Amino acid sequence: MVSQIQPPTQPEVIYPDSDGQPVANNTIQFGWIVEIKQNIEWLFADNPNVFVAGDLFWYPVEGRNKIVNAPDVMVVLGRPKGDRLCYQQWKEEGVTPQVVFEILSPSNTQSEMDKKLLFYDRYGVEEYYIYDPEKNNLHGWLRGEDGLDVILRMKDWVSPRLKIRFVPSSEGLQLYRPDGERFLTYTEISRNAEQERQRAELERQRAELAEQARRDAIPRLLQMSLSIEQIAQALGLSVEEVRTLAQE
Repeated sequence: MVSQIQPPTQPEVIYPDSDGQPVANNTIQFGWIVEIKQNIEWLFADNPNVFVAGDLFWYPVEGRNKIVNAPDVMVVLGRPKGDRLCYQQWKEEGVTPQVVFEILSPSNTQSEMDKKLLFYDRYGVEEYYIYDPEKNNLHGWLRGEDGLDVILRMKDWVSPRLKIRFVPSSEGLQLYRPDGERFLTYTEISRNAEQERQRAELERQRAELAEQARRDAIPRLLQMSLSIEQIAQALGLSVEEVRTLAQE
């Protein structure tokens, strides 16, 4: 019997999810990455099919694990939320991240950024934004017929995909949601959440005090020979509510 010669098996392609490098090189860069990512996640919190990631490896071509980039922030409209070790585009129905942000640090070189621009242009990014917080410089590119074109005027620029507005000034960059609300830092978001919790608690306590005051008032008003209807009108309650409270 002649044995069949089996073709050699192809080695499994490994797609690393880390290069061992830090997410950011300084606190300023990290703060901007977190602020942009969290605010965009907040903006699309009610849409289950918008995936937002920070410093996540993106592999656009199956079987080519050397073709990879890790945008500081990337937004993928049309893909579900959820955890991923990396973004393997062929497993995501071929959907390219539409919007990418890079926050520069002093260690970034012009050659490195040129390669990133070429990568994002080649693999279909629609909007690409670079902000240098140290120099307070903002640049943007928008996909046209022939690829990514420079956005000549970034002041009050509105992202076609995200509808957020860019407002660079001498004091720094501000980003605004479609409803006009400014992007907030993590500290500001936490502070606002705590203030809202305190406000809700105060309203609850006020409502309890008001309810107790009405309960205490009913016996006194009944002793004054007022009718149920008159008491209800005086306390702003329904007749049934007054009768229920009077029986308690």
